[in-house]
Parts: sequence; C-alpha cells; structure tokens
Amino acid sequence: METKFMGRYVVTDPEICHGKPTFRGTRILVADVLEQVADGLAWETIIEEWRGSISYEAIAEAVRLSRWAFLENADKYAFGSMAA
Repeated sequence: METKFMGRYVVTDPEICHGKPTFRGTRILVADVLEQVADGLAWETIIEEWRGSISYEAIAEAVRLSRWAFLENADKYAFGSMAA
C-alpha cells in the first residue's frame, strides 16, 4: 500500500502511525488535533503547540473532513428516536 491523500493536508500511510490519518509530512495524528479543537483550544495555540508543523488550513481541512465523515455515518451512531 502507499500514501493516500484524503485532502491536501491529511494523508494515510501504512508506514506512518499504523495508517491512521496524519498531517502530510508529519507524524501528527489528525485525531489529536481534532481533540484539541473539541477542547476549545484556539487554532493559533494548536499551531504553536505543534511548533508550526501544521497550519490553519490543515486544521480547517481536518475539521471539514470530520464533518463529512460524521454526516455520512451519523445514522450508525444514533441512539434511537426520542418518540415513546
């Protein structure tokens, strides 16, 4: 297998981090950055914490891809209807 580009910044490569999505050219897991976003960290702070290895655009792409994945799979995670 080879590197798969999920976007301009997000890639998967079986040789890097067991094939989990990372930011291109890094070993920074997309999931780790999305957790920081979910925790409410400012994107500028996230970029600083990763010493500039990722950009605002890279974070935005990860958020967009996550939104798409959620919308495509939301029905799999639904707890059921609220109707009695």
